[in-house]
Amino acid sequence: MALAGLASAAPSVVGVRMGDQGEATRLVLDLTESVRYAVSVLDGPYRVVIDLPVVEWALSPADEARKLGPIERFRYGRFDATTSRLVLDLAGPVEIARTFVLPPESGARYRLVVDLKPVGAAAFAANRAATAKPAPVPQVVARPPPPARFDKPVIVLDPGHGGVDPGTIGATGSREKDITLAMARELRQTLEATGRYRVVLTRELDVFIPLQRRVGIAREVGAALFLSLHADSVGQPSISGASIYTLSEQASDKEAELLAAKENRADLIGGLDLADQTNDVAAILISLAQRETMNLSATFASMLVPEFAKDWHLVRNTHRFAGFAVLKAPDVPSVLVELGYLSNPNDERSLRAPAGRKPVIDAVTRAVNRYFDLHPV
Repeated sequence: MALAGLASAAPSVVGVRMGDQGEATRLVLDLTESVRYAVSVLDGPYRVVIDLPVVEWALSPADEARKLGPIERFRYGRFDATTSRLVLDLAGPVEIARTFVLPPESGARYRLVVDLKPVGAAAFAANRAATAKPAPVPQVVARPPPPARFDKPVIVLDPGHGGVDPGTIGATGSREKDITLAMARELRQTLEATGRYRVVLTRELDVFIPLQRRVGIAREVGAALFLSLHADSVGQPSISGASIYTLSEQASDKEAELLAAKENRADLIGGLDLADQTNDVAAILISLAQRETMNLSATFASMLVPEFAKDWHLVRNTHRFAGFAVLKAPDVPSVLVELGYLSNPNDERSLRAPAGRKPVIDAVTRAVNRYFDLHPV
């Protein structure tokens, strides 16, 4: 870990630069103020994580496209209530050769400098053992506290991705994390306007939430239904439409299996160290006790499909099955909705606009009403 300076109320990162320094690759963050920072390395895959206090990001498209040496790409955003995070995806193992902050001079701003030097796997493992780890993963307790008491069924809406994890990037640059949050806020308003439900969001802001924590929120509030909202992307822009997923031991098809694998990588994308996580959620056995929950999830999915079909395009074999980590609460009926494909211009345009999202919101609301008519809480 490396510390420098003191954080102010609203520092900004206004530039990212990279350059060769002999055997090392130098990363420079241009800052409006000196800030505290922590730099760590992770493996599985190889990453460098730079944690800062909450900052504003004012990077240009040219900044975001930079890569050099072992740095293949990077992403950034809010990690939690007190931390912003930049994650470097690496081509191989590195060591943090030096970190320091340069003061303003000759028209330059404060500069956080990180020098990365390629090393072998053995040296990486030794260095990593001596390096402080990034922010710990919030854990889901095996036995959650008694659920809060509400006089109405609680529905948990889970806007996919967030913070340092942008999710899918659309054809015109729209970000999945923004679309899912907007959809969740609007859907909450519509559901609560019925007077029948209390709605809780797993995130209210553009912040990273680990997968286990999303499941934990649903269990802690005693959710009667959990909806995880996402938007997909594929290499063929002509493909469009929504799809509905529920949990299964075996994926319904290869596409569902690949999508689950991609969504389950969210914690890696967020820069979490998964080595110390417990297997409370990731390895939940689909037991007899969970069968009823899975059946109710499938029941709700079967109600969603015809409601979506009234006003929204659907993919073939709309209801699919796979091992999504975020659907593995053993006692909460859970469904993941892929709202459409941001790689498709029509889907992206619709999902970016409130008017375009309204048919989806209305469809979900009708399905929720029907579900609780038949399965009152």
